[in-house]
Amino acid sequence: MSNNNNNNQFDGDLEKFIKALFGNKNKKDKNVVDIKDAKVIKEKSKKPINGRQFAKSAIIFTAIFAVIVILLANIYIVKENEYRVVRQFGEVVKYENEPGINFKVPFIQSVTTLPKNLMTYDMTEEEINTLDKKRIIIDNYAVWRVTDPKALISNAGTLVNAESRMEEFIYSVIRTELGQLNYDDIINDENSSRGSINDKVTERVNELLGDGNFGIEVVDVRIRRTDLPEENEQSVYTRMISERESIAQKYLSEGDAEKNRIEAQTDRKVQELIATAEKEAALIRADGESEAAKIYNREFSKDPEFYSLYRTLESYKKTIGDDTMIILPSDSPYAKILSGYLE
Repeated sequence: MSNNNNNNQFDGDLEKFIKALFGNKNKKDKNVVDIKDAKVIKEKSKKPINGRQFAKSAIIFTAIFAVIVILLANIYIVKENEYRVVRQFGEVVKYENEPGINFKVPFIQSVTTLPKNLMTYDMTEEEINTLDKKRIIIDNYAVWRVTDPKALISNAGTLVNAESRMEEFIYSVIRTELGQLNYDDIINDENSSRGSINDKVTERVNELLGDGNFGIEVVDVRIRRTDLPEENEQSVYTRMISERESIAQKYLSEGDAEKNRIEAQTDRKVQELIATAEKEAALIRADGESEAAKIYNREFSKDPEFYSLYRTLESYKKTIGDDTMIILPSDSPYAKILSGYLE
């Protein structure tokens, strides 16, 4: 019954039930913290945000980041086939040609790149006059390189300007050299004077570039092609054909003359050889006949009658033929022999 009364006494009032269960609020345990007190303690434990300290940290971080960016922006790498030129307020202070990593002064220095390897420059066609007053068009190319980047930038400014000055010098020297040669000497590849033009032009152009201190060097200059102007190309071809035909006819005439001379000399030598041989043959024949006559005389002298008979028979060969009619006296020795009377 008592339990039912207690339940009815705290029915619906949770705070009374807690107080009755744990005692009075003033007698509560020190380790027990009220919900409201816990909220107050938590609010007191939170410290206020320090704006000045946050701004200082942000400035330090930004400064470190800016220093890193500036350092990275002022590092430059030199490759094996290039020059790196350092300028300060537009003036060249140094250049690097060895591969590696280098630094420049921030904000006041800048770096530009120039090629270190050999380069080919294809020049425009130009028209020149030869020694024999003929106009030809020449097409050249040059192989060159940068030797002093500081001198190039100081005196030429850029690679384009350096190439322009080089082209002017090359055509000036070529015009002078080819102006001392005839047209046929220039187009004839077998002519020795043509082969030395390239070396002369290269040497003279380097002298002019050295005098101007442009910081570049021409390795080789080559005449790639020589042509005639279109307006007189056909007439020159016609004249060249006529000259070649004239030269060919001259060669043919000289060949015929040489042929006739050789034939005449050969015929004369043949006649001389035949005459000499006939003379020697006649001498040999005469000697043989003389020797034969001696032998005949020596042998026939041994039997004169036989010799007489032999001579008679030999005469028959020459005097008696198939139609020969001989009238002889009957008592003629010749007739006696023919009739077989040998007494």
